[in-house]
Amino acid sequence: MERASLVLVNQRSEIRRLCQFVEQFGEANRLSTDETLDINLILDEIVINIIEHGAEAARQLEIHVDLALDAGTLTIQVDDDGVPFNPVDAPPPNFDLPIEERPIGGLGIHIVRSLVDRIEHRRDDGRNVLTMTKKMNGAGGVK
Repeated sequence: MERASLVLVNQRSEIRRLCQFVEQFGEANRLSTDETLDINLILDEIVINIIEHGAEAARQLEIHVDLALDAGTLTIQVDDDGVPFNPVDAPPPNFDLPIEERPIGGLGIHIVRSLVDRIEHRRDDGRNVLTMTKKMNGAGGVK
């Protein structure tokens, strides 16, 4: 099993470090470019949401990102000490509505759901813990 962890704070400038972290993980585990891009998109959506909406006032949050690759299955875990929020409960966007009538938000979690095989949330010891799994076809050197 290959593992990697990163701790971020809730500042947009951290997204660059997150992207570099994912790129290094993808290279180290011989993931395809598309798989690495998918992981980047998933984490970008989740972490930016935490940065934008997770803190009350100007409080600094600690965001933990863990990646584990085992037998071709990637487990992504993101946990934060922000306000309670369960993105799994977010309703899917209504694409039947005209664009000007659609509520703002919700598209990011829809994208994440479409890219992962499983997504779960729990609140544990004052932290939001989001766990996602995704089959990785490129794992093990297949490009």
